[in-house]
Amino acid sequence: MTIDTKDMINSILESVSRIDYIKPEDLPNIDLYMDQVTTFMEEQLASTKRYEEDKILTKTMINNYAKNKLLPSPEKKRYSREHLLMLIFIYYFKNILSISDIQALLSPITDKYFKSDTDKDLTYIYNEVFSMEKSQIEYLKKDLLKRYTVADTTFEDADEEDKEFLKKFSFICLLSFDVYVKKMLIEQLIDGMDQTKSDKKTKKDKTKKS
Repeated sequence: MTIDTKDMINSILESVSRIDYIKPEDLPNIDLYMDQVTTFMEEQLASTKRYEEDKILTKTMINNYAKNKLLPSPEKKRYSREHLLMLIFIYYFKNILSISDIQALLSPITDKYFKSDTDKDLTYIYNEVFSMEKSQIEYLKKDLLKRYTVADTTFEDADEEDKEFLKKFSFICLLSFDVYVKKMLIEQLIDGMDQTKSDKKTKKDKTKKS
């Protein structure tokens, strides 16, 4: 492993260590207008951008999410903390899932927990999910190192001028395969949720007819 390669993997691990999420206590306690929502998301998730000019969220995106039933409509053009929590989920899912898959995944959450009158509300769901973050980051760092070590053993007989690039290519392929498999698994789980929902509806319709 060359010095440049060590610097690269150390940089990746440092980036992973800095991964954070928007905590519920960081959310405004007042409803926000569209411009305030985009500004808040931009400030809170700026570290996740690949390029400085990238936009975390735009008015067009938010309107499309509402149009596609991913996000409940605002009340009097204002968005609540529940809207912000839904937008955070959408932000992370949209990089790997289709709009229809996100809708299938979030619809049951929205139906039961959005504006819930009990303590089992959307904040409860959000806290439970993101509380796993710290342990998962440590696991991820170890997994990245393990995969890099595997990739670093490949192409030992390659031409010297190509070796570093090919080893990096192997590392990217390993990571990509992992993403591919997990994406496929997520899609199968969502398809299973859709089937369960369809079966329940069919059973309910049959009950009504009888």
